Amino acid sequence: MTHPIDPAAHGLNRRHCLAGLAALALQPLSAAAAHAAQAYPQRPVRLVVGFPAGTGPDIVARVLGQALSSRWGGVGVVVDNKPGAAGIIAAGEVARAPADGYTLMLAETGQLCIAPHTYKKLVYDPARDFQPISQAAIADLVLLVNPEKTPARDVQAFAAQARAGKGLFMATFGAGTPGHFGAYMLGDALELKTEAVHYRNTGDAIGGLISGDVQGVFATVGLALPHVQAGKLLALAATGDRRAPMLPQVPTFAEQGLKDLSFVSWFGVVVPAGIPAEVARSLETDVAAAMADPAVRNRIEELGFRATGTTAQAFRAQIAADSQQWGAAVRATGFTAD
Repeated sequence: MTHPIDPAAHGLNRRHCLAGLAALALQPLSAAAAHAAQAYPQRPVRLVVGFPAGTGPDIVARVLGQALSSRWGGVGVVVDNKPGAAGIIAAGEVARAPADGYTLMLAETGQLCIAPHTYKKLVYDPARDFQPISQAAIADLVLLVNPEKTPARDVQAFAAQARAGKGLFMATFGAGTPGHFGAYMLGDALELKTEAVHYRNTGDAIGGLISGDVQGVFATVGLALPHVQAGKLLALAATGDRRAPMLPQVPTFAEQGLKDLSFVSWFGVVVPAGIPAEVARSLETDVAAAMADPAVRNRIEELGFRATGTTAQAFRAQIAADSQQWGAAVRATGFTAD
């Protein structure tokens, strides 16, 4: 026996079926999207460094890369050295890379906070082209002198000797670097005229100090440490807001009465602007966790740096503040790189 079909009921059932099919169709897509976010990264990640192998940024990048690879279950992190123009070549390449989370850069202070003020035409805009993920490490600098060439054992005695002589001659490890503008900050703080003597790199600058051609140089703790431990050079003051872990006996400038003289160099992960929000959050969490790992922190400190692993928000604020500080120093010197 057949039963009559109620058109209204038939329409209702049809709508229910279509709604059910739509829900089923949407569910796999939503799950797939969530899985994709959780599974990042699904292929090797490139970590670009704008400096040669063996330099501070390169070493920090390799320590961080190994830590991230471990957190990612063995997914590779390929450190890609792109040296040239104080990191500007690398930064320009990363700024143009796909915003998919598979190209990262271990940026440093010069690329994001100094270069925009020293170059009239730069191939990238730090604020527009990069998205900060996490500051990874801080490189404290120390003022080095040659103990055989000066009797000074603190900053004030060093300043008195410079005033009695022909001024302050400071080596730098290249024009446009933190050591370059740090030398002028020191001169301003001590009310001394500074003459910057530019060398090709930190090694040459330290060589100039050992030979007596200059009176001082700012160097990172990692590079200064072996010379200080060997007794060839003396560290008079540290530039950070606290004493450097590897040179705890060296007081800061603030401890010696120069409270306004504080600056550091740092390394931090940035990505091309516009990467998916869930990937950015995942990277921020993983970089911070990697730098918080005791083994990583110990290794970073052994190299003369301080591990940080900040939030993206804190890193963005640091970049903005340092850009103002270094920009003022650049304008005071009138220096241009192009």
